[in-house]
Amino acid sequence: MPKSDSNSIKELLPEQREELLQTLKARFEKNMNRHQGLEWANIQAKLEAHTEKLWSLHEMERTGGEPDVVDYDVQTGEYIFYDCSAESPKGRRSVCYDREALESRKEHKPQNNAIEMAAAIGIELLTEEQYRELQKLGNFDLKTSSWVKTPASIRKLGGAIFCDRRYDTVFVYHNGAESYYAARGFRGSLRV
Repeated sequence: MPKSDSNSIKELLPEQREELLQTLKARFEKNMNRHQGLEWANIQAKLEAHTEKLWSLHEMERTGGEPDVVDYDVQTGEYIFYDCSAESPKGRRSVCYDREALESRKEHKPQNNAIEMAAAIGIELLTEEQYRELQKLGNFDLKTSSWVKTPASIRKLGGAIFCDRRYDTVFVYHNGAESYYAARGFRGSLRV
């Protein structure tokens, strides 16, 4: 289990760091189509220089996200990780969209909400655009769906949006932000 001190600085034990780096490297090497032109040694060096990001990647992994590098931002010098699990991460399903939605439910409240879970992990929900980019790298959410960052104008009216892939097409849907389903979770992104 990750340790944290009273200042809530989250860090992994050395053996957890090593195990995570091995997992990430193996996934990186197995899925080269997701990050052509990038080299693992550079990514590992960046991760080792930003150990607080390793904790977030560990949490992405622990909750079933299978994080992998999907891009490199030349302007900021950051590597971008997305949850690349085939289906919406199992440890992040059955959640409504945000705290306001959770509090609006009178009964049968879910255990958590996507926005606060993402913040606790240290990641951002994918936007619709990022979700569509992810889908260019493979076929994701063929049986599940994932909440995505909802525009304020939609959220203000009580809604939230989610995506999935069916019939070889990415679909974007709407739902009340307070809704939750066993097959709906969320995917996140992390910049390192």
